[in-house]
Amino acid sequence: MNKVWVRVIGGALLLLIGVNWGLQGSGAYGMSGGMNGQSQWLLIGIVVAVVGLAMLVGGVRKLRSGKQS
Repeated sequence: MNKVWVRVIGGALLLLIGVNWGLQGSGAYGMSGGMNGQSQWLLIGIVVAVVGLAMLVGGVRKLRSGKQS
């Protein structure tokens, strides 16, 4: 597997994890305990999701341009 696909898959995973952490931190799941409702996990989730989105978009752009190195 080449580096572009690692970037795309890694970016997608980070995006999903970041969104999940952000939702837990905001209390959107309606549970109690753990990460739920804690604002630091909302911020961490947002940062991780943005990094994942940047990796994903960068990887997809390289795939579309044909530069798979």
